[in-house]
This record gives sequence, structure tokens and C-alpha cells, in this order.
Amino acid sequence: MASSEGHSVTRTEQRPASGVWDLAPCPVIAADQVGTVIELNPAASRLLVGVRPGTSMADAVPDWLARAHRAAGPSTALPEHGAPHLPALASVSGRIAAQSFEAHPTRGEDGQVVWWLVDDTGRRLAEEALATERQRTTFLAEASNVLLASLNTDRCMTTTAQLAAEYLADVAIVVAPHAGHKLPVAHAVAGQEVTRTLITADPSQLPGLSEALQGFPPVPSRWIDPAALPGWALPPGFTGTVGSVVVTPLPGHGVPAGALILVRSTDQRGFTENEEIFARLFAARAGAALSAARLYAEQSDITRTLMRDLLPPRLHRTHGVEFAGGYRPADARERVGGDFYDVHPGSTDADASLVVLGDVCGKGLDAAVLTGKIRNTLQALMPMADDHERMLQLLNGALLNSHHTRFATMVMASVQRMDNQVRLRLTSAGHPAPLLVRTDGTVEEVSTCGTLIGAVPHIEARTVEAVLLPGETCLLYTDGITEARGGPLGDELYGEERLKRALTECAGMPGEAVVERIQMLASQWLRDGSHDDMALVAITAPRTTHLTAVNGHTRGRYTA
Repeated sequence: MASSEGHSVTRTEQRPASGVWDLAPCPVIAADQVGTVIELNPAASRLLVGVRPGTSMADAVPDWLARAHRAAGPSTALPEHGAPHLPALASVSGRIAAQSFEAHPTRGEDGQVVWWLVDDTGRRLAEEALATERQRTTFLAEASNVLLASLNTDRCMTTTAQLAAEYLADVAIVVAPHAGHKLPVAHAVAGQEVTRTLITADPSQLPGLSEALQGFPPVPSRWIDPAALPGWALPPGFTGTVGSVVVTPLPGHGVPAGALILVRSTDQRGFTENEEIFARLFAARAGAALSAARLYAEQSDITRTLMRDLLPPRLHRTHGVEFAGGYRPADARERVGGDFYDVHPGSTDADASLVVLGDVCGKGLDAAVLTGKIRNTLQALMPMADDHERMLQLLNGALLNSHHTRFATMVMASVQRMDNQVRLRLTSAGHPAPLLVRTDGTVEEVSTCGTLIGAVPHIEARTVEAVLLPGETCLLYTDGITEARGGPLGDELYGEERLKRALTECAGMPGEAVVERIQMLASQWLRDGSHDDMALVAITAPRTTHLTAVNGHTRGRYTA
């Protein structure tokens, strides 16, 4: 009797009456060991329509809950005492209609299981939204890194289409602003190579595309009829059926960088509002990268055009005289600097050519700008090339009237071929004296001197004449050669004496070989140390005279 009463108390504690379950904050359902529903509260009745006491869990509740109940039943293996083994209970989760639930079980003494169904729809939606945002943030960060890794416009356009097709849609189309009368277009299908082409098309055929190319905000995808997508917008060979379309601008730096078209097929769900917003976030980053690449390309074209006039010219044989030049800027990242040289050929073989080599104070682009001004001024003064002092005086006045505060040194050489000899008139304006390399290895210093340019109102210069016999060379150089600091200890100047000894070994060599030899020795002396700009010009009297009947290039007889 006592045992019966004790058992009754236990059952009351383990299985409350239905009136108590009515107060539970969630649906509650109890079932016995074989899966028969014993009781459920009103909340469970409303949630699980058709479930009544006596029905089977397998027939009345979702599969995930029925499987969990079967797993909670007694084990077929019996322990030593003969009582059924009851496995440990574990919470499970799943969906009922549009809601998500966690089912928490408790067990009664007679083996029944009570399932408490807690609605966790809100939490799961928040977790899914957080996971989605994390994925999107990661994607945007990675996409930005990939897009900004290249300043090539075509590569950036291809990458934009590829990323969009892989992560945002089945098909992505990048449309760049008009290139003449055609539209640059990149087509991408997920898992396939991107195709790029120029097409003749009217953007107004697709609603929102003309506006996007002008930088206007996008129209919602629900306003775009998928059937309105023109054939040119789809990749070649595309066989799917268009289900939904998004058109969004690619905003650039001040001007639109193009437009992005995203396409999903009919077997995929349409674009949600959040997905359209995310597409615009991606488009903003892609547009910035495309715009940066386009600006870089434009600036590169402008720089290339300007550099064409700033870079030293390629020298060659002119009017029977060999000219060779070499230039090395102070900074390997800069293509131009403060050293320069030019050769202005005479109108005929009888006219003298003018060679100019100079060194502007400073280095880098600032010095290169003044270098360009000096070279243009000298070009304008060519009609008076026979009067070196007059040219230097006019150039000096032009620099004094300039806003530049830099000065320059310069050496000028009028070069004229006469019979087998080359006659020189050399004038220095604060510049290192030219060196003559004779055929016997003797090196002579030309005693010309003068005032540097752009520092004082009046300058003086002394012109000296010299003659080169066949095989002899006159070397013009800037102080970047002699002041190159290096050597075994790294702090010793290359100096004029080393330069003269090196030139002694260059006797009889062609001008190009002399220039290459001195450049190599200076580089070896420097090793990896810093240095000033270096420029060299070699004027060489050829060892042979070629007689031609046409333009100086056809092969004829020669004399030693």
C-alpha cells in the first residue's frame, strides 16, 4: 500500500495534469514508449492540427519529432536486472509549418516522454541573417582586394563579371560606357570563362540600363520584365530562360564607370530586396575599382605622351658622324630626371650638327620639368646654333625669368664632318670638361669653361675647337659619373682619374661600346648605393667612309 502511494506521488510529480500544462508557455505533448500520444495542451492542439490523445506520433507529428521519440524509447537490450534500458534524452529541432522549434524532452517514471516545443524561429532567423551578413562582408572584402589588385581596365572588368556570376546570379554582364559608337561588354556565366566584346547596341532596349550608364539610381527588379532583356545582353550560347533581372550602376570617381546586369534563370528564386541592396554594395566597390583603373590608364597615356618629349632620344650615325648616348636616372622608379642630351642634325652634310648635354640642379620630376623647358628653348634657338655664347645667354635669360629657382650646367658641341676628320667646337657652361680619346689611348681634357645657366644675369663662356681623327671619340658626361660614390668601402668617389683610365682602355672602340663600358664601370662602382642622374654622349669619327648614291644607308665602297 505504501509502495502504491509512493508510486502515485512520483507519477504526479513527473506528469502534471492537463490543467497544469494549460499554463505552459509553449506547446506540450506527451507520448508513451510505443509512440502513442497520451496528452497535449491547447497550444499543442493549435499547432499540431489533428493530433489527439490515442493517435500515433508517427502519423500525427513531423518526421523529425517522431524519429526523436522513437530514439527515446526503451532499448531492446536488457540489463542484468531485466528492466528495459532507457537511452539518454536529447533535444532536437525542426520546422512545423513556417516556424522553427526546439523540442526539449523530459521522461516520466513509466517511460513516457513529454516534449516541450519552444519556438526559436526568431533566433534562427537572426542567426541566419548574421551568418549571411558575415558571408557578404567577407565576400565584399575579398572582392575589393581582388578588384583593386589590378589597375588594368580590361582585367578589372573581367573580374567584376566573374565575381558577380559566381556569388550573385547565374549570369552577370558588365557594360562599360561607350567606346566610340560601341559598347564594351563582358559576359560571365558561373563556372565558365568570361567573354569580352564590343557590340553595337542601344542601351535603352533594357529598362534602367541607359539610366545606370549615366549614374542614376537603379530601378527595382520587379519593374523589369525578364522578356525585355535584349539578345546582345546574354552570353553566346546561353540556353536558359531568364527569370529575373537586376540592373545597377557601377559608380565611379565623379563619372559613372558602367553598369552591372544580373540574371537568374526561371528555376531560381527571384532577387529579394536585400539581395538587390547587396548587389548595389558590390557594384559600388567594382565601380570604384573600374574607375581607378580607367583613371590610371588615362594618366598613363598622358604621362607616356609627355615622357616622349622628356626622355633622351636614341642616337645614331648622322651626316657621317657616330653619336651614342646613355642615361640612367637617380631613381629606378623614375624614367626621367635632371640630366639630358640632344643631337640637332644639320640640314645637310655640310652643316654642323649641334650636340647638347646638360645637368639641371636636383633630380626627379621637378628637375625633368625644367629639363623639358631647356630642351624646348634650345630647339627654338637652333637658327643661331653657330654662336654658342649667344644661345647660352638667351637661355640664361629665359631661365632667370622662369618661376623655377633651379640652375643648370651644360656643354655644347658643334660637330661637322670634313673629309675623314670630325671638327668640333666645344663650349662649357659650368659643366665638366669634355674628354678626347685618341687612337693611341691618350685622353685629353678640352679646356673650355664658362658660367652655369640660370644663376646670374650675365654669363661668360669660352669656346674651344678640336679635331677627331678616324676612330677617336669625344665624350661628354655629367657629374653623376665622376661623383658616383661607392667602391670597396662604399664612400669613395669614382672621380675623373678613374674615368680617364677607363677611357684609355676604350681607344679605338665604337661610340656605343665606349658609352656601355663607362656605364658598366660606374654601375659596378656604385653597387647598390644611391647616385645622381648619369648621362653620357660619345661623338666618334668613323674609321671608314661609306659612299652612297641615295640616302646614306645603301652600302658602297669604303676607305680606311
